[in-house]
Amino acid sequence: MKRKALSMLLAATMVAGMFAGCGAKEETAAPAADAAVEEEAPAAEEEAPAAEEEEAPAEEEAEAVTLKWAIWDEGTTPYWSALKEGYEAANPGVTIEMVDLGSTDYMTVLATELSGSGTDFDVVTIKDVPGYATLVSKGTLEPLDSYIDAAGIDLSVYGGVDSQITVDGSLYELPFRNDFWVVFYNKDLFDAKGIEYPTNDMTFEEYDALAREVASADFGSQVYGTHYHTWRSAVQLFGVLDGQHSILDGNYDCFKPYYEMVLGQEDDGICRKYADLSAEGLHYSAAFSSGDVAMMNMGSWYIPTMISSLASGEYDSSLCGNWGIVKYPHADGVEAGSTLGTITGLAVTSATEKKDAAFDFVNWVSGVEGAKVMANTGNFPAIATAEITEIIAGMEGFPTDEASKEALTVSNLYLEVPYGDKVSEINSVLDTYHASIMNREMTIDEGIAAMNDEVAKVLGQ
Repeated sequence: MKRKALSMLLAATMVAGMFAGCGAKEETAAPAADAAVEEEAPAAEEEAPAAEEEEAPAEEEAEAVTLKWAIWDEGTTPYWSALKEGYEAANPGVTIEMVDLGSTDYMTVLATELSGSGTDFDVVTIKDVPGYATLVSKGTLEPLDSYIDAAGIDLSVYGGVDSQITVDGSLYELPFRNDFWVVFYNKDLFDAKGIEYPTNDMTFEEYDALAREVASADFGSQVYGTHYHTWRSAVQLFGVLDGQHSILDGNYDCFKPYYEMVLGQEDDGICRKYADLSAEGLHYSAAFSSGDVAMMNMGSWYIPTMISSLASGEYDSSLCGNWGIVKYPHADGVEAGSTLGTITGLAVTSATEKKDAAFDFVNWVSGVEGAKVMANTGNFPAIATAEITEIIAGMEGFPTDEASKEALTVSNLYLEVPYGDKVSEINSVLDTYHASIMNREMTIDEGIAAMNDEVAKVLGQ
């Protein structure tokens, strides 16, 4: 919807009765200005030209609006300022005041800030789903359904993510950033062995075979066919790519074939061992940039890091400069391009007295205009149009092959952590037993049985 049309609609809705967000939302142009135009037009009856009668009052009665916005790491996250400046340029009467709460324990700090009756935040950024669940349960976020309906927002642009963060039929945030998992690969390592690159349509069986084929145990030139960071998501999430399972289910038998694959690769030297990675504290970026990892499943958030680190010389281009990405592998019968994702969203606080203006900002940020800003800063917006894909693929330093560009298109996006009121406790259980399995303290069957039993207790089953 065009800006002016949206502003008029929001203003009209505001006079009668508008929106709030969770994740990344769009903005609200000074509604008072639009309302003034609507009211003044009928009054211009006689002598003075209508145009003069309407314009002067609109300018005079427009009120400045300041929205207080909670964020983290302003100094190292370029898109915060870019979004603020873009919205303010499109809405001259609005000032966005950013308040940096820091990234450490951001959601805990935010929950504390919002719990007091004197909070003055109008818009807040939602960093993760467990934190979102906490804020919704405390009644600190405004339900956005009426605003969404009034603005005529088509939620299908979010690829089904909206349904995964709906709480009792209502949305309390809109996503503006979406990171999803892909496979990074080192083209030089494949070229050295004359092996074809990974593709955008690999089954897990094909992926495992390719990792084994490209791996090498030769002394002084060891190559790991693939790499898994120590997060449980690097293994467990393979099991929920079918869209039939989620981490909230309470039964985790679907994880078994993927633990078997990864532990088998460890045993055969195809990937580094979890125990060694944990002991050494090796970061995934250091592993891939060292030039001895052929493939690595990781989130799209690593793309801007690869580009900037190679450009600055932090990464040795002779080791990892010839890189690409492809879509996540998938199980038989699952559509290629199915992957897991994480979202960042914007919400309107229930305490603000500027809900309409706050929602307009949320709507702008989480809409097409905000998506362009995000893409131009090298980040992935929640809306992925052909134009947005072209912007990202056109960044200097992004791989030039067509497969890498195609990998930016997702067919099915499942949240790593969908909404659930017990999600924090479930996460804790799955983390604990993932470590036990990967450290060989429990067998796969024992670890999964423990997950099933402990989560059943969490769920009260």
